[in-house]
This record gives sequence, C-alpha cells and structure tokens, in this order.
Amino acid sequence: MSARIDLDDVGQVFSVRDDADKHRREFVALEGVDLSIAAGEFLTLVGPSGCGKSTILDLISGLGRPTSGTVSINGTTITGPGLDRSVVFQQYTLLPWRTAQGNIELALEAKGGMSKAERARTAQEYLRLVGLEEFAQRLPGELSGGMKQRVAIARSLSCRPEVLLMDEPFGALDAQTRERLQEELLGIWRRTGTTVLFITHDIDEAVFLGQRVAVMSGQPGRIREVVDIHLDRCGADEEEGDLRGTQAFARYRHRIWTLLRERPALGRREGVASVA
Repeated sequence: MSARIDLDDVGQVFSVRDDADKHRREFVALEGVDLSIAAGEFLTLVGPSGCGKSTILDLISGLGRPTSGTVSINGTTITGPGLDRSVVFQQYTLLPWRTAQGNIELALEAKGGMSKAERARTAQEYLRLVGLEEFAQRLPGELSGGMKQRVAIARSLSCRPEVLLMDEPFGALDAQTRERLQEELLGIWRRTGTTVLFITHDIDEAVFLGQRVAVMSGQPGRIREVVDIHLDRCGADEEEGDLRGTQAFARYRHRIWTLLRERPALGRREGVASVA
C-alpha cells in the first residue's frame, strides 16, 4: 500500500496582482523541480518560507496542475485528487459536532463501499493505531491539540492511501507534544508502509523523521539538495541518550542548516549528499 512519486522538471507560475501599479504579473513559484520519492519512503521537505513547499504538496495531491513538467504516481500523471492520496494539514479540520470516531467514519462514508458496521469497525481500528481507542466518543472540543491531530492522521490513514501528504501537521503544537507525535508517526509509518511526504520548516523535525531530507531554495523554488539520513531511529546509543542529542544528528542538522543559508549557484540542479 505505497506508491512512487516523481516530479520531472516541474514549474509553476501564478498570475498575481502587483501592489505598486495594480497590474497583474507572473510569479514563478517553482522552476525545474526534479524529485523522486520511492514507494514506502518517508521523505521530509524543508525550505524557507515562500519557497514552494506547499505548492509541491498541492501538485501531488492533485489540487493544482503544474505549468510545466509532470507529476506522476507509479508512472501515471496526476490529473486531480484521488483516493490513493490523503492530506494532513496543520489545522485539524475536524467537524466539531462529530465524535473522534464519527470524524473518521465521515471519510469512510465519502469513500463509499462500506456498511455502517464496517465503517465503525474500521474507525475503531485506526483509533487504536494512533492510541485513542478510549477517546472514540469524545468530541473534538474535549480533546487536546495532539489528540486532535492524531484523529486527523487516523482519518487520513483509514482510507488506506498509498501516499500520505503532511503539511506542517505539528507546527501548532508545543515542543513536548510535537516530539512525542513525531515518534508515534514513525511507528505508524513502519506498521503501514505508506509513502510519506512531510513538509516542515523545522530542521530537527526534518532530520528526525526523514529517510532523506529534500532541501529547497526559493525565488523561484528549486530542490537545492537531497540529503540521505542514516540514523538508528529504533533507539539511540544508551550513553548518548535521545537520538536528537547524538553527534550524528548534530552533523545532519548542521549540513541542512548550511544548505538553507547558502545562496545556490545559478543553474544548479538537484544533488544528493550523504553525511558520514
């Protein structure tokens, strides 16, 4: 239940209003973006604000069409939204009058092909997956921010997508909850094998979660470099403590921080880096 994603020489141009003379002009959001995400891979995408991270997610989700180039899943060009892809946003987008289980069942109703009893069983299964089975009948207003986001993740996974697209889903959470959900998300990914594209502006989050980190530069948005991450996420060295405090983690963090600060050379294309 996973899929390969390919962006081939993707460009995106928007028509925007110029504040100075009120005329419309072209704004180049993306230019020459080449990126491949393997089936079952967890890839994080990091870059400065306005570099086009969310635009890439919109193109993969099918909410937008590229001005040039192609975006495909398993070799088939994306022409619109599909049940093979689910999106988790920073805002929880839960219906306040439906319970946690009811919000998941809503997604299954939209998918169709299941009886009421089947929808209830499936919703309960995915609440167990995110550790919220005891909160199935709670309304969103009775849940913490972290719990709401876990419901949103369960809802997205309940349709069994091949691709899970996540747009800064933990950005509004406190640091402790954020780190706990990062660890839980990795566990869910290992159990489901879903292809994950996770957008973030947080370097530590990108390194902790990603098997690879794609670093973007902006104006226009390009893939600056793709960094392979080799960390033992099943448990850091006991002497060093938490994985985020290891020397290896610090080297990856510094590498990506440097890439984000450097001004890319003109005409530079995607590269791959590995930090020993």
